[in-house]
Amino acid sequence: MDRGISISGRVIDDESDCYVIAELGHNHQGDMQTALQLIREAAQSGADAVKLQKRHNRKLFTKAMFDSPYENRNSYGATYGEHREFLEFDAAQYRELMDCAASLGVALFATAFDPWSADFLAELGMPAFKIASGDLTNLPLLRHVADLGKPLVISTGGAAMDDVRRAFAAVSALNGEICLLQCTSGYPSEFHELNLRVIETFRREFPSAVVGLSAHDSGIAMPVVAYVLGARVVEKHFTLNRAMRGTDHAFSLEPVGLRKMVRDLRRARVAMGDGVKAPFESELKPLGKMSKKLVAARDLPAGQVLALADVAVKSPGGGGLAPYELDSVLGRTLLRPLAEDEALDWADLTDLNGLA
Repeated sequence: MDRGISISGRVIDDESDCYVIAELGHNHQGDMQTALQLIREAAQSGADAVKLQKRHNRKLFTKAMFDSPYENRNSYGATYGEHREFLEFDAAQYRELMDCAASLGVALFATAFDPWSADFLAELGMPAFKIASGDLTNLPLLRHVADLGKPLVISTGGAAMDDVRRAFAAVSALNGEICLLQCTSGYPSEFHELNLRVIETFRREFPSAVVGLSAHDSGIAMPVVAYVLGARVVEKHFTLNRAMRGTDHAFSLEPVGLRKMVRDLRRARVAMGDGVKAPFESELKPLGKMSKKLVAARDLPAGQVLALADVAVKSPGGGGLAPYELDSVLGRTLLRPLAEDEALDWADLTDLNGLA
């Protein structure tokens, strides 16, 4: 079964480059100009998409949680609810952000944390939806979003395999365009907990799903490993400055890091090749100088029956017999004299029965 999804016309499948999502989250700090700058920097860095997060905070959180005190250096309000509300964008702001992304050739979509937010995003014409790891077991939300008919990207942090199977069964009954992201919900994630081979497990168990990586580690190397293992979507948190105020900046990539990661992912696809071992044209000249051929070890007369002492292996190669022919050459008779270092050739030798 072929696996593949399409986001804003970009086909993502086993043959494609890695689809890179710059996760903005709330690194915009509720400021439109910062959000617009993040989109511009992500586009210039080569990202295929930028992603936001959308919550209907009053409906999503209990009253006790919404009203709980939240006073710390990363807070934008006296309560957790006020903090969250400060970070939300309205429909007009989303349209401006989407227009900016479209003008730069990148897709913009968002994580829907509740059905009301999913409907809000659907009305804006989101090209895809993201489901966060915390909602992998939230079948009502999964079904609601899957039924909207757009590609669905699902993170699997903190999950057991049965959780993933249950979620996939629920959404695949309604939607054929699914991407499962291996994810470790540590912020940042320790390298020994990334478990990148789960990518291979997902590919075997869900042959119709695109598989990817939502990476919370510090660095850019692991997405390349993930691509080689079969991931075709990589999501990394993105910021303008890792020292900015907020909990996600410290493990986010800055523009230079995102550019390097995208560069390495593009190189990875090309470097993997087709699996057929064959020489390249670019190898012929250097290997011609470094390789070797069979030559006369000294001046040899016609009629000489070649022994091991008569034959040497020397560079450069080409224009003679390869060293692997040595055993086949020994015991044959020279039909003409050879000067020292002159290449051996089948035309100069009898066969083993003494025939020319």
